[in-house]
Amino acid sequence: MSNVFLISCVLFTLFVSSTYAQSCTNYNFTSNNQMSFTSCSDLPYLNSFLHWNYNPSTKTAKIAYRHTKIASTRWVAWAINPTSQGMVGSQALVAYQKSDGKMSVYTSPITSYQTQLQQGDLSFNVSDLSATSINNEITIFATLKLEDFNSTILNQVWQEGPLSGDSPAMHDTSGVNTQSAGALRLLSGQSGTTSTKASSQFNKRNLHGLLNAVSWGIMMPIGVLFARYLKVFSDPAWFYLHSIWQITAYVIGVAGWATGLQLGSESNGIQFTAHRIIGIVLFSLATLQASAMLLRPKRDHKHRIYWNIYHRAVGYSIVVLGIINIFKGLNILKPQKKWETYYIATLVGLGIIAALLEVITWCVVIKRNKSVSNTVEKNPQGLHESNWYNGHEDGTNRTHYRV
Repeated sequence: MSNVFLISCVLFTLFVSSTYAQSCTNYNFTSNNQMSFTSCSDLPYLNSFLHWNYNPSTKTAKIAYRHTKIASTRWVAWAINPTSQGMVGSQALVAYQKSDGKMSVYTSPITSYQTQLQQGDLSFNVSDLSATSINNEITIFATLKLEDFNSTILNQVWQEGPLSGDSPAMHDTSGVNTQSAGALRLLSGQSGTTSTKASSQFNKRNLHGLLNAVSWGIMMPIGVLFARYLKVFSDPAWFYLHSIWQITAYVIGVAGWATGLQLGSESNGIQFTAHRIIGIVLFSLATLQASAMLLRPKRDHKHRIYWNIYHRAVGYSIVVLGIINIFKGLNILKPQKKWETYYIATLVGLGIIAALLEVITWCVVIKRNKSVSNTVEKNPQGLHESNWYNGHEDGTNRTHYRV
């Protein structure tokens, strides 16, 4: 029993020591002119800490951002967002160790989700910018002139990601990498998480992508397969299945489109022009397609053939544009590679199914047309009388099938 108690005490001591060691309050800087800071915060994600001194009279903040347990093949960044919470609009300080062992540290304004952390001037002045890398810990030092800020409570964002050669690559878009945002209270010396809005916007982007991928990228193509191939086997059941399926896809697509509009309104100055234009065209064509069902001529109407041409042309256009826009959306969201692989596999599967159904359908149609031809040869007068009875004086054989 005494041994168990002794082991428990040792483990508890190690835990407390480890916890204390990871606190910013007991950290002593051994470089950068032995700088000391009056305020600090243990940031809740990504093994990060922020130290600072703030002078209210000059609105100047001297900061040291520490990122621990970081490999030499990764970059780190800390940023202030003057306009909103989250990534876009952030004014970042970026640092990493290059392949030759030298440190690279610079400023980078974040203007889109597709940023490559290019070097550029920030919306406020930055001086004394430097960085160190010691024992898998990168520290960024800087002096920030915050004259244009009307509040001492700032939106901060911090991040890490892999290097591609000597250039930053895209960071993970899941887990703690989407939660590393918070409020920095310069005067109180406290920092709290405010990642709810940023996380909410991230969830909206995922929901937008999911709804549109399911509707325009998967359901719409399946609905086209129903119309093209099921009519040979189940007429008129295919029509009702096709209609209900495509209307459901349209409703889901409208929900995804509306989510995209909301995201656009929340991201002032951030536009993905091609993705946006294709989305508007898709919504317009799909709405026109749904409305045109109310004007569909009867089967024997002389204008029905033109309506059929229009309906098929618009339908295939929606499928093609939908698939293109899904890939553009994937390029914007940059999810894990597996999701793009899954979608490609789904399209390949639908393509294989379509090819098989095309062969099967043609076999069925050819067999039925041969059967009808044999009937005509055996009883041509009876067939003519039957066609006359059904209102087809031209003798056209209405029992022939087409794909």
